[in-house]
Amino acid sequence: MVDAADVTLGDDTFSDAFKVCYITGVEGGGNEYSKYLGARISSIFVILFVSTFFTIFPLLATRFKKLRIPLYGYLFARYFGTGVIIATAYVHLMDPAYGEIGPNTCVGMTGNWASYSWPPAIMLASIFFIFIVDIFSAVWVERKYGISDSHDVNVEDIIVAGNDTPTTAAVHRTRESTRQDVEKQKDDVDTGCESIANTEAEISFKMQFTAFLILEFGVIFHSVMIGLNLGAVGPDEFKTLYIVLVFHQSFEGLGIGARLSAIPFPADKPKWIPWLCCIIYGLVTPVCIAIGLGVRKTYFSNSYNANIISGVLDSISAGILMYTGLVELLARDFIFDPHRTKDLRRLTFMVVVTLVGAGIMALLGKWA
Repeated sequence: MVDAADVTLGDDTFSDAFKVCYITGVEGGGNEYSKYLGARISSIFVILFVSTFFTIFPLLATRFKKLRIPLYGYLFARYFGTGVIIATAYVHLMDPAYGEIGPNTCVGMTGNWASYSWPPAIMLASIFFIFIVDIFSAVWVERKYGISDSHDVNVEDIIVAGNDTPTTAAVHRTRESTRQDVEKQKDDVDTGCESIANTEAEISFKMQFTAFLILEFGVIFHSVMIGLNLGAVGPDEFKTLYIVLVFHQSFEGLGIGARLSAIPFPADKPKWIPWLCCIIYGLVTPVCIAIGLGVRKTYFSNSYNANIISGVLDSISAGILMYTGLVELLARDFIFDPHRTKDLRRLTFMVVVTLVGAGIMALLGKWA
C-alpha cells in the first residue's frame, strides 16, 4: 500500500486527505460485493418490470379502448414526466457530474482535469451539439419541402407550379373548360391537398421522433451508470439505492412513454418501432445491473477511473436533457403553444403537475 506521505502530485498544497483519496481511487479501494447477492439479482427483474411496464402503459392506453384513461390522467402522465426529465438533468446528472470530475474532487484536482472546470464545459458542448442538429434539420426540411417546423404552409403555392394558385388557374380556364375538365381539376387539387397533408404529417413525425430519440438517448446514458452502480455498490448504499431506483425508473419510464404516445406515427411506418423504444429503455438498466454484478469483484463505483467515465457521461446526458427538457418540452408545450390560454384550468393543471414531477424527482436525488 502506498503511503500518503510518499505521494507527490506536483503541488505541495494538496492535503494528506486528498492524497489518500487519490491513492484509494487509483488502486480501486474495497467493495463488499458478496452481501445481498440475492437482492441484487432480484433488482434485475424488478427494475426490468417497472421500467418496461410504466414506459409501455401510455402506448397501450392510446391503442386499446379498454385501457384508455381520462384526459387529465394522460396530462398527468405527460407533464409529470416533463418535470421528472428536467429534474433528472439538474439533480441526478449535473450535480453528480460535479461530484465526480468537478474542481473539488480527486479527479478534478489532478492532471489536465485540474486545468479547467470540465462538467459545465461538457454540458455546454452537449447542449450546442443538440442545438446545431436541431436547427440544421429544421433548415433542411424547410429548404427541401418548403414546410417549416410550425407547419405554417401556404398550400396553394405548393400545389401549382410558379406563383399561380389553384383558384387563379381555374378562373383562367373557366370559359373554355368542359364539365369533365373542371371535375378533373378538382380531383387534382384534392389529390394535391392530400399529398401535402401527408408530407406535413411525415415531416411532423420525423421531427418529433428525432426529438424523442435524443431524449431517450440522454436518459439511457444515465441509466447505464446507475445500473452498473447498483450491481457493484457497497451493501449500505445498495439498500437505499435499490428502493429509490425502482421509483426513479418508474417515473422516467412514465415520462418517456407519455412523450412517445403523443407522437402521431404514420400508417406506413412499422408498428413495432414505438414498442422497441420502450423495450430498449426497459432493458438498459437491468442489463447494466447484471454487468455490474458480473464485474463486482473488479469494478468500484468510487474509483478514479470510474469517476472519470461516470462524470463525462453524466455531463453529456445533463446537457442533452437540459436542452430537451427546456426547449422541446417546456418551451414548445407552454411558451410557444398558441392555444394555451383557451383552457386555463388545463394549463394550470399542466403547470402544477410539471412542478410536482420535478419536485418529487429532485427529492429522490437526496438518495440517488
